[in-house]
Amino acid sequence: MSDSIDSKEQIVTSEDEMMKLLDDPALYINRELSWLKVNERIFEEVNDRTHPLLERIKFLAICGSNLDEFFMVRVSGLKQQLSEGALKSPPDGMTPQEQLAAIRIAVKKLLKRYSKCWKEELIPELLNAGIVIKKVEDLDKNQRNFIRTYFDDSIFPTLTPLAMDFAHPFPFISNLSFNLAVIVRDHENNEKYARVKIPTDLFPRLIELPDKGKKSKNKIERKREINLVFIEDVIASEIDKLFPGLEIIASYPFRITRNAEITISNDLAPDLLTAMEVGIESRRTGFPIRLETDKSMPADLKNLFFCNLELTDDLVYEVNMPLSLMDFWQFLDIDRPDLKDTPFLPYLPPAFCVGQDIFSAIEKRDWVFYYPYDSFNVLVNLLNQAAEDPDVLAIKTTIYRIDKKSPVIDALLRARVKGKDVAVLVELKAKFDEAANIHWVKVLEEEGVHVVYGLEDLKVHSKILLIVRKQGEKIMRYSLVSTGNLNAVTSTIYADLVYLTCNLEVGSELTELFNFLTGYSQTCNYNRLVVAPATLRKEVVKRIDREVEAHKLTGDGYIALKLNGLVDKGIIQALYRASIAGVKIELNVRGLCALRPGIKGVSENITVTSIIGRFLEHARIYYFRNGGDDNVLIGSADMMPRNIKRRIEVLLVVPDPKLKEIIIENMLNVHLKDNVKARRLLSDGTYERITPATDEERLNSQTWLIDNRGLWYGDS
Repeated sequence: MSDSIDSKEQIVTSEDEMMKLLDDPALYINRELSWLKVNERIFEEVNDRTHPLLERIKFLAICGSNLDEFFMVRVSGLKQQLSEGALKSPPDGMTPQEQLAAIRIAVKKLLKRYSKCWKEELIPELLNAGIVIKKVEDLDKNQRNFIRTYFDDSIFPTLTPLAMDFAHPFPFISNLSFNLAVIVRDHENNEKYARVKIPTDLFPRLIELPDKGKKSKNKIERKREINLVFIEDVIASEIDKLFPGLEIIASYPFRITRNAEITISNDLAPDLLTAMEVGIESRRTGFPIRLETDKSMPADLKNLFFCNLELTDDLVYEVNMPLSLMDFWQFLDIDRPDLKDTPFLPYLPPAFCVGQDIFSAIEKRDWVFYYPYDSFNVLVNLLNQAAEDPDVLAIKTTIYRIDKKSPVIDALLRARVKGKDVAVLVELKAKFDEAANIHWVKVLEEEGVHVVYGLEDLKVHSKILLIVRKQGEKIMRYSLVSTGNLNAVTSTIYADLVYLTCNLEVGSELTELFNFLTGYSQTCNYNRLVVAPATLRKEVVKRIDREVEAHKLTGDGYIALKLNGLVDKGIIQALYRASIAGVKIELNVRGLCALRPGIKGVSENITVTSIIGRFLEHARIYYFRNGGDDNVLIGSADMMPRNIKRRIEVLLVVPDPKLKEIIIENMLNVHLKDNVKARRLLSDGTYERITPATDEERLNSQTWLIDNRGLWYGDS
């Protein structure tokens, strides 16, 4: 760490001097390098033996998918800046070229660690657990015959070898496809190259060999040995069948990553749906941004890719382990519950069980739920009751990412069949979910649901739901604001908050917001909601500045924020100003963080922690002590430029005093006290594990929440 950020202690006599101080690039961590630090923290979980073995491999799969997205989105963006000469300067001041150079160094270090861990730790531990990854060459006769038959009957008919030479056009290689580059020799002793795509979309990456063990005579279940072979090894072992009459010299796995930004041309399409359908194809064909190869691939073959894909050396990564780590999720399909996390039953309050009057429960009090500790059936049962209740007039919601077999969609469709007015805004621009959302748009429209495709210039990232119901002569509005998607699958692995209320003010403001999303309403007079881009930055900065004023009076100014990303320069500068004024600030930032804590004179009153554990920390909680009148907000927004400027985000100012206390004490503070899964961010941009003192009780916040689920409702 340079001397320039060790200390910024100086007398600031004017606002201009304050801005000059806080504009110093040394006060900010580069966003892209912060992203890679997230991957480092995830990789630590691969090495953490407190996790069951197959769960550790899951974390390695997450590392792989994160890196894929990083190259498709962030590295491609930096490359585009260079090619177009549009050199944006981030708060840390690094040029695109400097960022790309630093990224390459960091990624190469990560890949070496992945390889070492896979070969020296995970494979031996799998073997000890009775899971054997075999090479085809090491199989016995019966196993070899099984592989040969499996290849001939199933895999072989799907394969298409494509020549790579002067007489043939260089084959198109789609984004993230997994391939073999094959070198063959003809009868005239000429070496030729071909590409074979490995059909991992049709077949499992890991092929299980038949169990040949003897059955146990006793009643104790035998843990049979599980033998697995990678599909690329199977295809390589039978590759000669694709090239009869030619000698197979060698084959090498490789993988191409392409730019993932979708080009939307409004001039060529009548509506956003059609434009997105056309634009999705551009991702498959985007410009190449990374070539991953096996370390053994010869230079001549690599040069063939260089020339035809117009790649430079800095975008080629040699890997000494299996490629396409995201496929390692398949390890969780292995039937070995002893090697996986112990399942638990999420809590479902009695008032939200099937057969109960859920609307009455919401009318009596507000509710807050915390997935996955609470059951997603809270929402499913509510929507199912709304679909059947003759007094329900309308249901309005937003969809960003939804599961393939969604009980939420089922309930909305049933509500429409029952005559309810159902309006759904489906965000077609949700990255990597565009095709799925287009599918759901068509399904919903076929049943007569009012579907809005999103807004042309803004992504709708908010997670909101409104149920309108007639009760006698009154119209009741049941409002839901969530930090995460209304997704039954991710609710089991993402930690998210959901708030349910009949509060009149919240219902009225959600109504106005939906009118804006589906029509042309321009209302921005929100009190209970904070909405981006209209009021988010202003309202958050206002609360930070208000805490400074409260601190001058009480001396106990305090801010605690739990979120996924903190990158926005304006918000960071407001937090720096509060720290300089003496306000204590605790930040729990799971992912990207550009703020440097612990700099004397600037951020010495700020601590930053990050929790990586069994569940993905996804909740956003914003807490301001406010002179004792606690102010708590929850919702979909992180403090990043995209959330503040380019998205419709919603934060709810929690109205119920009791639930504010529950959110602060049983959720936010529990995470802030985590000393098992939390890491502390240092001012040089590195992270260190937080370890409990000898007399301090160990606290894994996620484990605590599992053990105490339901207690904050007064149930036992």
